[in-house]
Amino acid sequence: MRRCFLFFLSVCMLFSCCFLLCGCEKKSLGADTSEASSYTWQKKCYEPQADGATVIGSEPFLLDISHTDQGYMMARYTGTADKVNLQITGPDGTNYKYFMEPAEQYIPFTFSGGDGSYVIAAYENIGGDQYVSLFFEVVDITLKDEFLPFLYPNQYVFFTKDSQAVKEAEKLCTADKKDIDLLSDVYNYVISSISYDDEKARTVQLGYLPDIDETLETKKGICFDYAALMAAMLRSQGIPCKMAIGYSNEIKHAWIDVYIEGNGWIDRAIEFNGEEWKLMDPTFASNNEDEETVKDYIGDGENYTLQYNY
Repeated sequence: MRRCFLFFLSVCMLFSCCFLLCGCEKKSLGADTSEASSYTWQKKCYEPQADGATVIGSEPFLLDISHTDQGYMMARYTGTADKVNLQITGPDGTNYKYFMEPAEQYIPFTFSGGDGSYVIAAYENIGGDQYVSLFFEVVDITLKDEFLPFLYPNQYVFFTKDSQAVKEAEKLCTADKKDIDLLSDVYNYVISSISYDDEKARTVQLGYLPDIDETLETKKGICFDYAALMAAMLRSQGIPCKMAIGYSNEIKHAWIDVYIEGNGWIDRAIEFNGEEWKLMDPTFASNNEDEETVKDYIGDGENYTLQYNY
């Protein structure tokens, strides 16, 4: 597990190279019931669409923004460069940097910063570390529901209704279970099914993207694979889930925030603490009126700094 910790730090250093660090915010931990709206859990696998109703840009880079009210856009690059750097800066000032390779299919990217103006820019690689501007646009976003960006797939938490991981989640999500039960079941399924891949940790390359079905097939993965798999399985069953990257004091940290009906957002419901993945004690589900009990499990969050939500 020590190697897992060292690998996790190295992956997060890669993230730091890929993402411009700005707009960091403090996250208080616990059940956040102060939100203006609430989400009623319904079993549903949300699938993004690129139906061409509203498309901006020009070949080789196109953005389908037909469904921004659903919390996502679809991007496609069909040029000859090895890669394109897509940057999305939200209303909170956080700048996300993604890398795309030439492909015919569209890739979903979500608006995790909520309502507001997003600056979207794309840069085409012309060799080495050199890029030229390919696209620049400001898009105003008004979400139909604030939870939607954390229900749809995106480049890091990618799934479809045909993904094997989604089928496995469906087996766990029986009619007699509550969302908190599914959270526990998904966690236990992943940690019992997947072994840590030391070789992959030693050889992982910059720009690595998880493949949740490959993780299931090989039954091996690195910390990023664990997080993406758990997040995808929960989202595919209609449970809003954030895969978060940040710091605990000065150490890189990863956690998964989950929205539980009747409790609100439960921050760090699942976390990688540098040694292992842990599930917060699920007894908080029976303590809706006792916020202090919840805080006993997860602390006050003073030492935590959030960088990115995926």
